[in-house]
Amino acid sequence: MDDYAQLHPGAFAARTPDRPAVIMAGSGRVITFADFEALSNQCAHLLRSLGLARGDRVSILMENHPLYLPLAWGGMRAGLRVTAISTHLGSAEVDYILTDNDSQALLTSHAMAATAGALKAAGVPAAARLMADRQVAGFGDLDAALAAQPTTPIGDQSEGVEMLYSSGTTGRPKGVKKPLSDNPFGEPAAWHRTMMKLYEVDERSIYLSPAPLYHAAPLMFNIRSIRFGGTSVVMEKFDAESALALIEKYQITHSQWVPTHFIRMLRLPDDVRARYDLSSHRVAVHAAAPCPVDVKRQMIDWWGPIIREYYAGSEGNGYCAIDSADWLAKPGSVGRALIGTLRICDDAGEVLPNGTPGTVFFEGGPVFDYHNDPDKTAESRHPKGWSTLGDIGYVDDEGFLFLTDRRAFTIISGGVNIYPQECENVLASHPQVYDVAVIGVPNAEFGEEVKAVVQAVDPAAAGADLAAALMAHCRARLSHVKCPRSIDFVDQLPRQENGKLYKQKLRARYWTDGAALPR
Repeated sequence: MDDYAQLHPGAFAARTPDRPAVIMAGSGRVITFADFEALSNQCAHLLRSLGLARGDRVSILMENHPLYLPLAWGGMRAGLRVTAISTHLGSAEVDYILTDNDSQALLTSHAMAATAGALKAAGVPAAARLMADRQVAGFGDLDAALAAQPTTPIGDQSEGVEMLYSSGTTGRPKGVKKPLSDNPFGEPAAWHRTMMKLYEVDERSIYLSPAPLYHAAPLMFNIRSIRFGGTSVVMEKFDAESALALIEKYQITHSQWVPTHFIRMLRLPDDVRARYDLSSHRVAVHAAAPCPVDVKRQMIDWWGPIIREYYAGSEGNGYCAIDSADWLAKPGSVGRALIGTLRICDDAGEVLPNGTPGTVFFEGGPVFDYHNDPDKTAESRHPKGWSTLGDIGYVDDEGFLFLTDRRAFTIISGGVNIYPQECENVLASHPQVYDVAVIGVPNAEFGEEVKAVVQAVDPAAAGADLAAALMAHCRARLSHVKCPRSIDFVDQLPRQENGKLYKQKLRARYWTDGAALPR
């Protein structure tokens, strides 16, 4: 692969034009490398015709659509900042992002007509609001607009970059603004090469993508896999048994998951799990949310030592990784730093000794800013210039990082810091717990107290007896100060499809004034 002068889909379109770049799992539609190259070129020409130049912004609001990845790459090969917007946001939330990132074009689909049709999109020119499949008032025909463009490259190609918005789990979404690459077009960033080498991705790879493409990890892993010659099999919507069937059908070699996917696959009956041949599967990556130790151990027992975990964020300021062998030796770790140097600091910014929890900083990693939010950018920086995603954790004597929680979710009860993830991991190991969140709620004497909010495996069992059993389960394994003083049951916790929990939304139910929530 390193012998290629350029690494992008066009190089593979020239070499193996009929090989699939993208396969849509549900419909079976195949986009060959030649098709992918042509569509992305048409997108780049279209964006130029709409007046977008290097560094400008284009936003994509689509379900997992056949055009999604060609459009995203089309924007990037035009040197643009590409924003993928969650399909679960309301019109006002989408408008906020379009305004905040100063989008000059919006590409969407008819599946998003209800949301798109209610947008103000005040800053997006009328001619640059385009919808695929069928149109509603206020949108032009994206399919026709693409078809009218040349399939050859634009004359001023350059490396663009994603500009993604945080999930908003701790407040309003923040746009992560990275510098544009100075590399010539076709030359990926050095750390992209490092990542693809780590996971052994090349033109023989067949990658299963079960998550929504608007999330950072699936969007960028798909883009990087394709530009390194791999084939992406994209699920329109995740289904546990279908995922196993796809691994067998397409001889999947690589995949990426979140813990929720693991939990749903593990809950399949034994005969269903044993029905499919998974022998082609070499690398199964997971991230995005904490994975309970028992869940991960069961996955390794089932799939073998192919499970890889990483810790990183949309900010791209650092990267930790761990394979199955190291994880089995150090359960719960997210690995050692491959990009950036880990620094664990107290609230005063002083570096803490190994084994002591504090804010996790990366030294020497790639630079980012929070767009239009200098205060949040400043909050993410150490006085020495190191940056943080806002997580709490510690490093052991061998350099392995263990996360304990998000800084914003730390419970302060009577002056004692309590990290909810520790309690969540214990409760998640109980056979009657399907999902759990631990939060701080008001306490007149101590300021906050610990509460668990649980989704039971059997909703009919949710009640006082199960609550008492879960409390006893915790107290047998943790210091009592870390255990919940009360447990509530809910039908479903407010999670995104990538497994991240909207904990701020959950906490707001327990505080009389949401605007006055601690932190």
